[in-house]
Parts: sequence; structure tokens; C-alpha cells
Amino acid sequence: MKKIILSLLISCCTYNYISAQVSQEIITQLDSAFGPQSFFDGHLTGFMLYDLESKQVVFEKNSHLYQIPASTAKLLTLYGALQVLQDSTQTLRYQSSGDTLKIWGSGDPSWKYKDFFQPDFQKIIGNHSIVQFSDANQLSPSYGYGWQWDDYYFDYAPERSSLPIYGNLVQIEKVGDSLRLSPQTFQSGLQYSYQNLKELERDFHSNTFYFNPNTFLGREKYLPFLVEPALITELASEETGKPWIYKSDTLPVAHHQWRGAPLSPLLKEMMLFSDNFIAEQVLLMTSDKLFQTLDSDRAVDYLLKTSLSDLPDRPKWVDGSGLSRHNLITPRTLVRVVEKLQELLPQEQFEEYLAIGGKSGTLKNTFQAAEPYIFAKTGSMTASYSLAGLVKTKSGKTYAFAFMNSNFPYTVSTVRKEVEKVMIQVRDHF
Repeated sequence: MKKIILSLLISCCTYNYISAQVSQEIITQLDSAFGPQSFFDGHLTGFMLYDLESKQVVFEKNSHLYQIPASTAKLLTLYGALQVLQDSTQTLRYQSSGDTLKIWGSGDPSWKYKDFFQPDFQKIIGNHSIVQFSDANQLSPSYGYGWQWDDYYFDYAPERSSLPIYGNLVQIEKVGDSLRLSPQTFQSGLQYSYQNLKELERDFHSNTFYFNPNTFLGREKYLPFLVEPALITELASEETGKPWIYKSDTLPVAHHQWRGAPLSPLLKEMMLFSDNFIAEQVLLMTSDKLFQTLDSDRAVDYLLKTSLSDLPDRPKWVDGSGLSRHNLITPRTLVRVVEKLQELLPQEQFEEYLAIGGKSGTLKNTFQAAEPYIFAKTGSMTASYSLAGLVKTKSGKTYAFAFMNSNFPYTVSTVRKEVEKVMIQVRDHF
């Protein structure tokens, strides 16, 4: 009942404010886009348009209803990282013991992944002849709560880990009638199969890979590997030229911290290209900085009770990437997160973390215009499409917005085209 009353109050305030700013005809036109017999009438839709300057809701439709955010959940991860991690990654916690360097990974995803700045492991290892690795500080499991079990087939869902390397991915290259797997360590696990496999597939419980040269299409260039301590020490030994061993020791009270890489490039990759792996590792690093353990649930709970405690509706937030269908959030809460990011960062800097319609990231081929007007984070999965960020109108105003769609029987591209029509209407008339 309280939520219904609050929604009615918001609606009344919205339309009182609107009447003083834009004509009733414009409001009616926008409202009709969500009305009976409209495209959006056939599924769950929520929308909010918010004036950042006057701090007023300009228009809303079902902005109080919870929906699956998909990758727009990364806006929450971004805000938490900027608040807690600030400018650097959490790479290692370590302790020197004679000729042995004991290390506990802090979740930094940079090592041998894409073109990111590389932590100088030789500098931290120094004259130690042996590196002892422990993952006892990782409390979160490899997979997030609510991830689909068969996501492990795809490069958008590598395992979470305390000391990732190569993005926890195997690289795949077709060579004649066979495949070359990188790093070379994985080559011995390649097996031929007579099943109708169109891509390389991995056994769920091991790093055994199956390949049928007669049906192979080669569309997927990367495949997640199973993260195991023995494998990580082997790969790390090869990369550093020093022997690594595994021993599951508890992180001691007396230890040192190493922040090995700049954070901003990782956050931009996470946001512009919706990198799920980075998002999950960023949330683990946030936990490491706060609690010296890698516990995503604890980091989320802390953020929701502190810097995100003023959200209109407490989200159900269970992972850093938005891969889980257990995430739930309302459009008006997404708008508030956008506003909080706008308050935290200079506008130009904030926009560097957002994909630009027709120009960059996940919006490069959509929302195209001579003058870019959409700066946002996308989020999509089967039967779910969301967009949240900033829209710049022809009148010179900048609004925060969130547009969420769920439970539709169409392709995501179909819904996106209809969303674009509404956002063009906002651009041209508000």
C-alpha cells in the first residue's frame, strides 16, 4: 500500500511539473507510446525520465516495478568500485618468508587479459625463489548465484577467481584440420569427437575439450577453462619463470598489499563493452579492499547499507555483471544510480564510462544520429532489454533515464527498435 501511494504521489508531482515545462500535447504523445494497443502494452515495461538540473521526475511509466536489469546492473558495480577502489586495482596480498613469497590473489583481472596494463610480477617476486599461492581468501564460488549452468560454454561467463590469468579463457585457433589452443598447456586436453559439435566444447568437470573437424564452424574464439589451483600455479610458473606451489593458507594479519594496475581502463571496458568477467572481478576486488576476503555477497550488502542506502527501492543485487536472473531492480532506482554517478564524477568523465549511440561500445551500431544523444549502459538477455543513462535533447537539456522491458515474445532487436522510437521522441520534444 505504501508503494502504491508513493507511486501516485510521484505521478501527481510528475504531471504538475510537466505542465509547467512542456505542452500537454507532447506529454500525451509520449504517454500514448505506452498506452493501450501500443507495442509496449503487451509486456512489462518501465520508464522514467528525470531532469538532473531541477531534480524533478519529468515522466514515468511503471517506474516502481521490479525487473531483471541484465547488464545495467553494472552501473551498481561501477558506483561501488569508484567509491571503494578509487584509482587502482587490488592485485595481491603477500608475505615474505625466507626465500618464499606467499601470495593471496585479490581478484585483479588484468594479468595477460586483453591489452590492459600488466602488473609487474617480477618486481613483487624479486629475489624470492619460490612463490606459494593460496586461494583461501576467496569465499565466493566460481559461478554466480542464478547463472545458467550452460553459460560455461561461452566466453561471456568465465569463472570468478582470486588470481585470474588470461581472463580465465582458452584461445582457439583453427590450424588445418585441427585446433591450436593457447596457452599451450591446454593442447593436451584436446580430443576429437564424432558428435555434431559446431564449436569447441569443454567437459563440465575438467579441462578436456571436444572438437569435430567435420562440423566445426569456428565462430567462438575463446572458451572458459576450469580454474584449478594446480593449473593456476602451472600457468603462473610459465609466465614468471619462477616455480609456484599451492598451499591453502589463511591470510595472516601481518601482510602487505599490492595494487598493481590502474582501475579506469578496466571499468571502461566493463561498461562500454559489457565485459562480465571484469565486472565480477571488480566486485571481488571491492570486497577485498573492504574486508580482505573475496565475498561478492558481503560487498553488495555493505554497499546497499552505506553509499547506496538512499535508493528508492532496495534492489535484489546478486552479482557484479547482471548475468543472474535473480537480480531485480526498478527503473527509478536505476535512474537514481545514474544520478549518483553524475554527482560523483564530472559529466565528461562520467560519459567516458557510457556507450554512445552510433559511436562506441555496445551502442555503436544503434541509436545512430548526426549528433549523438544517447549515453547509456545496455542490458539484454532472452526476453529482457534495458537501457539506462543520459539522453541529450535538442532543447539543450540532459536527462537521466531508465527504460526496462521484460517478458516479451520478440527478439531483443525488435524491442530495441521500438525503444529507439521513444527515445527519439524524447530527444526531439523535451
